[in-house]
Amino acid sequence: MSTRSVYLACSVLALSLMGGCSSAYYKTMESFGVEKRDILVDRVEEARDAQDSASEQFASALEQFRATVAVDGGDLEEIYDRLDSEYEGSKAEAEEVSDRIDAVEGVAEDLFREWEQELEQYSRADMRRNSANLMKDTRKRYDKLMASMRRAERSMEPVLDAFHDQVLFLKHNLNARAIGALRNELDSIERDTANLIKQMQKAIAEANAFIDSMEG
Repeated sequence: MSTRSVYLACSVLALSLMGGCSSAYYKTMESFGVEKRDILVDRVEEARDAQDSASEQFASALEQFRATVAVDGGDLEEIYDRLDSEYEGSKAEAEEVSDRIDAVEGVAEDLFREWEQELEQYSRADMRRNSANLMKDTRKRYDKLMASMRRAERSMEPVLDAFHDQVLFLKHNLNARAIGALRNELDSIERDTANLIKQMQKAIAEANAFIDSMEG
């Protein structure tokens, strides 16, 4: 069984036994040889994957919006249903991204709090100093990662708002003039979506760099 498979199995067991209580959860995971450091890396991987999936969904939603405004005739109810489905998919992906980022932040703060407390347990000053320096470097890399992930998270908001507005407008005005009105918003939505995907890719790159540094 792979390390990731062991981690997932332990996670399921720990959560089922402890009902999500963080301190009990960590103790159970540690009994299986899984430390906070390992959990943090896994949470970062999950956040990275969620952002990658969200990027693809938002790109798909943009394509559907382009297809919608290019329509000349046809079943407007069906067109609305497709666009609404893409919006709902994008909304769900955005919520997953936020949840994953929050999970990274929760474990990271617990890890750094424990690390700082354990610095006092060193009897040798040089080892304490080296560990403190390592913690400082790790915290710096983590802060950079979190800032990038939060920027990507914020970049989803204007795109979701715009898609929601267009879906509502189309719902309440199922006619050719409504399609024409949506065309005026295409450039703005394309710009916002391009910025979103750009921020997502930056956050994904930061996540990969952080994972490499933790596993190196």
